[in-house]
Amino acid sequence: MTNQKYILKKKELVPVDLMTWAKWFETAERHIGDDTINGVRISTVFLGLDHNWGDGPPLLFETMTFGGKEEEQERYATYEEAEAGHKKFVEKYNSLTQ
Repeated sequence: MTNQKYILKKKELVPVDLMTWAKWFETAERHIGDDTINGVRISTVFLGLDHNWGDGPPLLFETMTFGGKEEEQERYATYEEAEAGHKKFVEKYNSLTQ
C-alpha cells in the first residue's frame, strides 16, 4: 500500500512530501470538470492520494455524479483519462435528456 502524495503542475503528476502536498491543497483548483445537466452534477477532481491502495497504477482522479437516480463514481490514473471520463459522463447525461 502506498501513501504517496501528488500535486498537479499543469497536467503533470508530481510526487511530493506531506507538507508540500498540504500547502498546495489549501489553494489548488482541483476540478477537471464540473457540469450540471438537468439537476445531475458531474464533478471530476484531482484527489492527490492514490485510491488504488497499491494494487496497480495510482488512481488519482475521480468523477462522481450527484442528484440523479443513483450516484455514480469512476476513478482514473491520468489527467487525460479523467478528462475523457468526465466527457463520457456529460455525454451520457446529455443523451438522457434528449
